[in-house]
Amino acid sequence: MNSVEHAKPVKSATSVRRRARYGSYALELVMVAVAVLFLFPVYALITLALKEPRQIADSPLGLPAPPTLHNFGNAWSSASLGPALVNSAVITALSLLLLVVLGSTGAYFLARRAQGLGYGLYILFLLGIVLPFQLGMIPLYKLVDSLGWLGTYQGMVLFYTGIQLPFTVFLYTGFVRTLPADYAQAALIDGCDHRQAFTRIVFPLLRPITGTVVILNAVFVWNDFFTPLLYLGGSDKETVPVGVFSFVGQYVSEYGLVFAGLVLAALPVLVVFLLLQRYVIKGFAGGLKG
Repeated sequence: MNSVEHAKPVKSATSVRRRARYGSYALELVMVAVAVLFLFPVYALITLALKEPRQIADSPLGLPAPPTLHNFGNAWSSASLGPALVNSAVITALSLLLLVVLGSTGAYFLARRAQGLGYGLYILFLLGIVLPFQLGMIPLYKLVDSLGWLGTYQGMVLFYTGIQLPFTVFLYTGFVRTLPADYAQAALIDGCDHRQAFTRIVFPLLRPITGTVVILNAVFVWNDFFTPLLYLGGSDKETVPVGVFSFVGQYVSEYGLVFAGLVLAALPVLVVFLLLQRYVIKGFAGGLKG
């Protein structure tokens, strides 16, 4: 009788470990399936860019045999991707500069003035995140047209700065609230004014969330297609997505050129993401705490 009572817990523990192992295997299979699902568009993008038109017609999803790089050269020359890359880089860099400067300084004020006017302005910025920017497309287009900024850098930079500033302020404010105010107060006691305390002490501490802000806004501005098509279409300031779109009408059957252009368009922002990706989790973790 006693031997049976002692055997039951041992058998139960073994069963629990077996169920846990089976559950771990099932979870791993699900994660592998999810990874394959996410990687499939990347596989299709790269393989189609490396195929001749005959290979795409015979086997759209097969491996390129042999792979060719002709599509990349043809896409570069046909869509004028060189000037388009310069236009995208200028618009993205200037937009990020304004977003970082205005977003960090504004968020510092809102985080340190959490009552009264500061709280009201913070709620106003949150409304800017909730409301879809498509609601203001027509008035904004008329405003930019009346200013004579259609087809110019300044029109696109101010548009992206205004659209993305609420989200940027939200990220910065959450992170600043996690920083002790003692750093800036110590700088003020040592003789710094408020501008020097922010630029020399506070802003360097915002490096993780600044990396997050740069990555997320760079991806949005670089990949945006609709706004540049509306504001820059037909001008010499067209961005990369608009340039790649020219293949759809001109080379409707040349899918190799289309996908090669997409690969070339994605490379710059992919490099930025790889260089700054370690700041994304840090920035989000700090922002979510606030």
